[in-house]
Amino acid sequence: MTQILSDIRSADWNRAAESGAVILFLHGFGSNENDLSSLAEPLGFKLPWASLRAPLELGNGGAAWFQITTPGVPDAAPVEAATAAIWAWIDENLDAGTKIIPIGFSQGGLMASQLLRTRPERVLATTILGGFVLGGEQPADARLAAQRPAVFWGRGTEDRVIAPVAIARTTGFLPQHSSLTEAPTRGWPTGSTSMNWTTCAATSPSSWPPCRSAKTEPAGTL
Repeated sequence: MTQILSDIRSADWNRAAESGAVILFLHGFGSNENDLSSLAEPLGFKLPWASLRAPLELGNGGAAWFQITTPGVPDAAPVEAATAAIWAWIDENLDAGTKIIPIGFSQGGLMASQLLRTRPERVLATTILGGFVLGGEQPADARLAAQRPAVFWGRGTEDRVIAPVAIARTTGFLPQHSSLTEAPTRGWPTGSTSMNWTTCAATSPSSWPPCRSAKTEPAGTL
């Protein structure tokens, strides 16, 4: 039986159906649902949002979507189980016609990419912050290669957490399967680059694809 995840939600969550799209925050390894949701107010999101708690409890308030075995090369089975858990939450809490904008950090960025690679018809735009993609083929990869949906991938060039093999894999995959806005920036975090792009997606969902040209920063800036 797929686990139904816990969450926190914006005060206007009851507008989810009429808004047509919602933001889903997906935190990183060892963090929790209170982390990325703190971005919602300063970014001025106009859409309802929910921040999901990963299913694997780590103690001290932290959680994870899956255990880390080989850094950057996660086993497919637990990743796919976590993906199914997120979709179960979506199906339980959203109307079938409501699209999602997943915003994931680190391990949560991988989960954001998994939502796109499994049911892209539900995904309006994908934001991957300091994350990467799973190796191997996923159910919707062929559709993504044909449709090239909008994806933002922000990462720090001095990030020592994500293994180089994962960066290389993602660098090979995303340009072939999306209309990619990539923002490698010196240090971490990626600053206003991700904020500009994500805010464009979240505040003006009907404007896609023009949001793909939202202002980005070159590598070497903060």
